[in-house]
Amino acid sequence: MKLESLRIPSRLRGFAAGDAQVFDVTLAGDRVQAVAPSASQSQARGTLLSALVEAHAHIDKNYTVQEVGAAEGNLFAAIDRMAKHRAGWSGQTLRPRMERALHEAWQSGTRALRTHIDWVEGEPPAALAVFEALREEWRGRIELQFVSLTPLDLFADLAAGERIAREVKRAGGVLGAFVYRNEGLVHKLGRVFDLAQDHGLGLDFHVDEGLDADASGLRSIAQLMRARDFRRGVVCGHCCSLAMQDDAVANETLALCAGAGIHIVALPTTNLYLQGAWDRTPVPRGITRIHEAAARGLRASLATDNVQDAFYPYGSYDLLETFGLGVQMAHLAPAEEWLDAITVSPAKALGLAWDGRIAPGCPADLVLLAATGEHELVGPRGRRRTVIRGGQEILEQTR
Repeated sequence: MKLESLRIPSRLRGFAAGDAQVFDVTLAGDRVQAVAPSASQSQARGTLLSALVEAHAHIDKNYTVQEVGAAEGNLFAAIDRMAKHRAGWSGQTLRPRMERALHEAWQSGTRALRTHIDWVEGEPPAALAVFEALREEWRGRIELQFVSLTPLDLFADLAAGERIAREVKRAGGVLGAFVYRNEGLVHKLGRVFDLAQDHGLGLDFHVDEGLDADASGLRSIAQLMRARDFRRGVVCGHCCSLAMQDDAVANETLALCAGAGIHIVALPTTNLYLQGAWDRTPVPRGITRIHEAAARGLRASLATDNVQDAFYPYGSYDLLETFGLGVQMAHLAPAEEWLDAITVSPAKALGLAWDGRIAPGCPADLVLLAATGEHELVGPRGRRRTVIRGGQEILEQTR
């Protein structure tokens, strides 16, 4: 198969392009065989991306909003609503909505997805067994990862923390925690790092998910990583409070994050919807400092987060929709220069074997967009796509 006259965003190129902006890509079997400048550089027929990578989702919660209702402008109200609903979760109730999420992600062109699974006591939740079964069923289509989403305070219970870490290790997962202005925050975070080091686990935090300037979880995580010389992957999602802090404080925190090698994930749909006042236009907005992070070499990922649940009553598993919102709300321009936020950056954050850069020899897992240039990327016509997996077209959107 030969794909002709396509733009490939510069941050997705794993080859020397010279001055060329439009390329022909030859596929052979399940690999990219060659990438060469097109004979004509004047007009592209579309934009070629590597298949998309979802860095932060909640497939155990999704599609529940009609049962729980939406928590308007209140994170902790949403947490309470989902906690009450979670009491009735079982493998039978979880599997249909978890499968629905994966089918939707697959059709949008997603090749890997990391989901957080609510884990609020020492024993594993019902969602874990469902996830493990789906991980096997979807192997070869979507690479699935999970994170245990546990309230940080639970790690004060040493026995419970040990049970969680042991089970996460057995199931091949990532250890996680919800961190927000906790009492004894540094001590409890230290316990999470102890468990990760003892069991050889990566870490993924929900951290500083609010608009309180005194939230310091992100800074504390970066400091602990440096103090302990922690070398396993650490991902920090949300980080909204960073936008509320003085520039000097925020810049110091980002410098610590860069030194520690933290991956930052921004979640525009949920945080823009849920953070800030509800009865008037919310100012400020719930989005982290993406530009300032990039200036320090921290290329943030954009991810879906919640879909049709108490936290966010709308949405879908189309990362290009999330990207479009992120472009507009965080002023990510030129948009083409930020497409690594849903491809290369999350691939690195999740430790995938392929970093998502297109080059001869890379997997032929691609998304071909109808967008012929920068200004069509966030519109519905430009987002029309052909999904290619293993060198074969599996889906073509015609409208």
